[in-house]
Amino acid sequence: LLFFCANAVAASFEATVLTPAGKPVEDAAVVLDPVSGAVPKRPRTATIEQRDLEFIPYVTIVQTGTMVEFPNRDPLKHHIYSFSPAKLFEIKLYAGKPMQPVLFDKPGEVALGCNIHDWMEAYVLVVNSPYFAKTGSHGNALIRNVPAGHYRLRLWHPRQKAEGPLRAIEVGAAPARLDLVADVTPRVSKPKPPVESAGY
Repeated sequence: LLFFCANAVAASFEATVLTPAGKPVEDAAVVLDPVSGAVPKRPRTATIEQRDLEFIPYVTIVQTGTMVEFPNRDPLKHHIYSFSPAKLFEIKLYAGKPMQPVLFDKPGEVALGCNIHDWMEAYVLVVNSPYFAKTGSHGNALIRNVPAGHYRLRLWHPRQKAEGPLRAIEVGAAPARLDLVADVTPRVSKPKPPVESAGY
């Protein structure tokens, strides 16, 4: 009974991610990996749209085993692909919704592109842990229902200049929060034509 109660204790973990200059970092992944014990498997479906000749969202975090759908909301065709070792795939020229979602079955970083529209890019971070969150425009990320225990914290961003070392943290019964620093390069907007003149 005591063991069950100890494992039933859970709290939230909040992180604020800033640049070295103190500006909020959007689209940073904050991941808590349990140091010991079985890692719960909670893969869910995720969606990455193509809309206005862009991938939305720019960054997606999923647990290993998640099926990701790629609906095309544009009035033209896209040909999406990834050459990343964690997930090598392509969905050839298509409109609407592909017949089958894509299974992300290995942990790692996955860069997405469109073979027709070179400016389109997005990223998927595949992790083994179910405890993760992505920062919003104010640099805040909130992970709810984290069981009490010891974790390794990973901070990741697709434009980070260098990935920092894992950080050991302990989560107890009370909410916890940390301020983190990530040195990332600014996102440069690539020119693109209007949707109606982009071809395909």
